[in-house]
Amino acid sequence: MPAVSGIDKGNGRVYPGYLTPFVAITCIVAAMGGLIFGYDIGISGGVTSMPSFLKSFFPSVYEKQQANSSANQYCQYNSESLTLFTSSLYLAALIASLVASSVTRKFGRKWSMLFGGVLFLAGALINGLAQGVWMLIVGRLLLGFGIGFANQSVPLYLSEMAPSKYRGALNIGFQLSITVGILVANVLNFFFAKIKGGWGWRLSLGGAMVPALIITVGSVFLPDTPNSMIERGQHDEARKQLRKVRGVNDVDGEFNDLVAASEASKQVEHPWRNLLRRKYRPHLTMAVLIPFFQQFTGINVIMFYAPVLFDTIGFGNDASLMSAVITGLVNVSATFVSICSVDKWGRRRLFLEGGAQMLICQAVIAACIGYKFGVDGNPGELPKWYAFVVVIFICIYVAAFAWSWGPLGWLVPSEIFPLEIRSAAQSVNVSVNMAFTFLVAQVFLNMLCHLKFGLFIFFAFFVVLMTIFIHFFLPETKGIPIEEMGQVWKNHWFWSRYVGQDDFLANGGLEMHKEETAVNNV
Repeated sequence: MPAVSGIDKGNGRVYPGYLTPFVAITCIVAAMGGLIFGYDIGISGGVTSMPSFLKSFFPSVYEKQQANSSANQYCQYNSESLTLFTSSLYLAALIASLVASSVTRKFGRKWSMLFGGVLFLAGALINGLAQGVWMLIVGRLLLGFGIGFANQSVPLYLSEMAPSKYRGALNIGFQLSITVGILVANVLNFFFAKIKGGWGWRLSLGGAMVPALIITVGSVFLPDTPNSMIERGQHDEARKQLRKVRGVNDVDGEFNDLVAASEASKQVEHPWRNLLRRKYRPHLTMAVLIPFFQQFTGINVIMFYAPVLFDTIGFGNDASLMSAVITGLVNVSATFVSICSVDKWGRRRLFLEGGAQMLICQAVIAACIGYKFGVDGNPGELPKWYAFVVVIFICIYVAAFAWSWGPLGWLVPSEIFPLEIRSAAQSVNVSVNMAFTFLVAQVFLNMLCHLKFGLFIFFAFFVVLMTIFIHFFLPETKGIPIEEMGQVWKNHWFWSRYVGQDDFLANGGLEMHKEETAVNNV
């Protein structure tokens, strides 16, 4: 296994170590926490397009769907109660992520994962046995609590455990698990929808117990990160763990930096309030804007409601489910591109390329749907070649997201936060992500009904904004040791005015400045 080093270009520090099999295996197991998130994203869209599910729980939508196939296609699924079924999970995840901050910090990353898996398991069981809408909502809330804990802890675990040279690739394992979960859910939906008697949706919803069991059982056997052990005062155990993680005995340099970061974090009595300090302005900005822009790429319009969307643009029920499977395959395949390139090409290049590619695809999709459906939503007979073109561009769009904003939206925030604000800042990141995921999921079908094909133009506008934001305000973070990340802000043309000045004042720079001024005046 090749040796790797973490190099602080500003201070000349080198952390010796290897990408050990131990680290690779633990990161793979931890990354499977993304399965629960991905499975739910994929399963909810497929289930809400199954006639038997709609007939049992949302009869008004079912009747609208069956009554007149020539009616306005944009509005056939427009139902507040139906979207609440999907979006309630993300509201619960938002609340859970705030609580998860304290659990993750006090008890460690692995126990937060375990708790999230147990909650998700309970929610999946209730949904699979649901007899009324209230049971669906209760189950969705428990699923959301589980996702909130998992999404808060897994990216942190991966960033802390991985060597800096391979941090990007190992962290993106989380996004890979999300895409695999989406794909598995889409495949299961396709086959379960064919079960006679119309009870296949129970298998789809109840099947979420499988990924829940994987992360629940897996987290029991996971070791905690050296960072977390030091944070909780377990220094001897942390030193042993760090040697095991890096594969070398000489870990004094990295260990001392981790201890110093931990001691600094203990001086912070209120991590949430500390986030508002001037020196953390860039961190807070990224914790808010990156997940905000990630959701306003429009990707969840595709992934939540892929079968619904394909059905709306003229595919039959089975064909729409198969089209969702195709986008799922593209999603998984493109994520491997990110894994192979993120530590070679860097975060910024993937962000910018992905943004440009998504923008072009959204413009083409809007033009295709607008030309064929117009504003009344009645396409008449939709040619197969025309539907094929729409699917192709949706797949190209999904691929762009899968190797850029999808994985990097979780990677970059998890690696830039100093230890003293890491849990709180990650909670902000997850909370913002879940808040806008909830918003998009709740209003999408209503927006589709009113904005029609203009919905894709709406999201394209945000893709332009987020690409400009990355170009000017995000520094490159590849290869920087996680506890030495402060240098990227000090060297940035804009953020240095916040981080540099705060550090200068905090280190006695003000007094030195006063003394120098006094001498010069004399």
